[in-house]
Amino acid sequence: MTSTLFTFLQQYRPIPAADEALIEAATEHRFYKKGEVLFEAGKICRELFLVCSGILRIMIINEAGNEVTYFFVREGRLCSILNSFNNGTIAKENILAVNNVEVIVLKRAKLDQLFEKLPYLKTLINQITQQALLDKIAVRNEYMGLDAASRYKTFMAQQPEIAREVPLSDIASYLEITPQSLSRIRKNIR
Repeated sequence: MTSTLFTFLQQYRPIPAADEALIEAATEHRFYKKGEVLFEAGKICRELFLVCSGILRIMIINEAGNEVTYFFVREGRLCSILNSFNNGTIAKENILAVNNVEVIVLKRAKLDQLFEKLPYLKTLINQITQQALLDKIAVRNEYMGLDAASRYKTFMAQQPEIAREVPLSDIASYLEITPQSLSRIRKNIR
């Protein structure tokens, strides 16, 4: 296994070694192939994913039937449809594997059991997910007010590892640029 939830959590604060077995017993290890769905919209998201390798894409299908990418989640990050996961609401978003992905999965029910046994864990998970949301907002704010070429250049500078792995159509969707415009922008940059 590339990474464990215990190892991931230890990056944020020391976790008693005695708690490792409890944490790891609550998780599942899964692999998804490129394009596979980890979570489908229209349901309640009951899983939290730790990306061990690969990239996930959070996206919706808009009213026109087009895919709109909200975020990419890379290795070493948690991913879920957080409002659905925390509040039991129906999610509009999907989570897809951009490439072959390895994840550690923590189901909501098991997480709640862990919170009862290890009360500090709730605060820690909340802090990690809150910081991840703040990071996503900061990244998206970087694109505000920029023209399409500047958004692409900013994306390439901020998220080069994602730019190398993600299909151009997904990048275009994320940057709110048509694929044709992105092709022209890329051609002009070279």
